[in-house]
Amino acid sequence: MNIVVNEELKAYIEPLTPDEHEALERSILTEGCRDALVLWGDVLVDGHNRYGICQKHGLPFHTVQNPRFQSMEDVHLWMIDQHLGRRSVSDFQRGVLALRKREIVADRRARAAVAPDETGASSESAIGTSPAETAAGLPATDPLNSREAIAKAARLSSSQVVMIEKIQKQAAPELVAAVKSGTISINAAAAVATLPAEEQVAAVAAGKDELKQAAKRVRDLKRKPPREDAPKKAADADEASAESDSGSDEIQRLRQQVAELTAENAELRRQLAQLNPADQPF
Repeated sequence: MNIVVNEELKAYIEPLTPDEHEALERSILTEGCRDALVLWGDVLVDGHNRYGICQKHGLPFHTVQNPRFQSMEDVHLWMIDQHLGRRSVSDFQRGVLALRKREIVADRRARAAVAPDETGASSESAIGTSPAETAAGLPATDPLNSREAIAKAARLSSSQVVMIEKIQKQAAPELVAAVKSGTISINAAAAVATLPAEEQVAAVAAGKDELKQAAKRVRDLKRKPPREDAPKKAADADEASAESDSGSDEIQRLRQQVAELTAENAELRRQLAQLNPADQPF
């Protein structure tokens, strides 16, 4: 039997850790390869680790075709759904898979929305559903168009989904690897991911304790934002206020002086008029 290993498909799902692979190998050597490998034509879709172990030890295995696959997108969605249901998949990886599924389905829905059917109308009823699913009468794929839906699919909380999105967008590759290996929690990694990339890498290189400390520093800064310039700003404000008060006092003093001079001038005019009555109008 000719089985083709597609490297892109093989790497699509997070590989087993060395310990997990060793445990699987022991199980197959003891009990044989009990689960059939899933194929799409000649292409191996599910069972890459089992296939490799059986090839290594010359052990027999069974295969099964999945007739529903019509495109690589169908294969990806099926692989994601299979792994979302497995308990051995970590919380972080389930979140990544659910977000990946959302992207695939959103892209499919967008294409379906503008692709006319035979009558020339958009095929709204097929949005989110593959041709194979439609032909087989299968239910439409969950669009995962809300964070709550993604969280439910991944068996996570909405806040965890937010943190995983942040890690995907901002974390350095070294920090992502640390999350995948369990060196740092999702919560702590989301905090460290807000640091500059070089600081993330340095924290990972320093080890688990430093990663925890880095996460703690970030959280502390968020709780108490640095206000190093606060004393200066307060002093500037006081000075400005004092200057304003001083200016107001000076203006008031000048106004008082003007009023006094005006009154004095009026009094002098009155006295002058009394001394020269001939100058007064009749």
